[in-house]
Amino acid sequence: MCLTDVVNILVSDANQMGCQLLANAIKSSDPRFAVVAFAMDSHGVVEAATRHDPNVALISLHLNDGPLAGLQALRELRASRPDVSSVMLLEERSGDLVVDCFRAGAKGIVCRNSPFEVLSKCLEKVHEGQIWASSDELRMILEAFVSSLPSPGLNPRNTVLLTRREDQVIDLVCQGLSNRQISGELNMSTHTVKNHLFRIYEKLGVSNRVELVLYCHQSN
Repeated sequence: MCLTDVVNILVSDANQMGCQLLANAIKSSDPRFAVVAFAMDSHGVVEAATRHDPNVALISLHLNDGPLAGLQALRELRASRPDVSSVMLLEERSGDLVVDCFRAGAKGIVCRNSPFEVLSKCLEKVHEGQIWASSDELRMILEAFVSSLPSPGLNPRNTVLLTRREDQVIDLVCQGLSNRQISGELNMSTHTVKNHLFRIYEKLGVSNRVELVLYCHQSN
């Protein structure tokens, strides 16, 4: 992230005080972070994202409309504003929750008992187009992904009919590059990158970048 970049952040929590405490901590952690909106329920997350156009949404799992309402907000935000990168704030880690968060569209997850520096770093890296997860969380996701693969049905990557360009896109995704960075590396538009990714997902039987990276690690 360039030193002059401003990262607009949407903060959600179950109440106004929780939102304000998170916002104050985020703004004091890095001068590039600007909290542009608060939300306290799942509908408010989507509405605030539409109105204030944040770069990153920090979504608490527990919101005012339910203990797992953050997951619903995450799904709705991915459907309506896929350009907004989302970070899920969890009360505690569990395998099922971690997997559900990434399936719902999270680009990173942070537990409330983590040092605040971890959240700040997560917001920065997710804004840059990277995935943020600990090694334990990646293991949980990988185990869930591998167990969901059909036994004989899905071929390893090297037997799937991928074009040379699709292979290049996959390699850059696995390196953590964003669509914009990939377009610069391969001298193509971001729209073309998205089209390549769509065809790659269909060919490999995955649905998002996280599953694509895990699939590649599993098949190597």
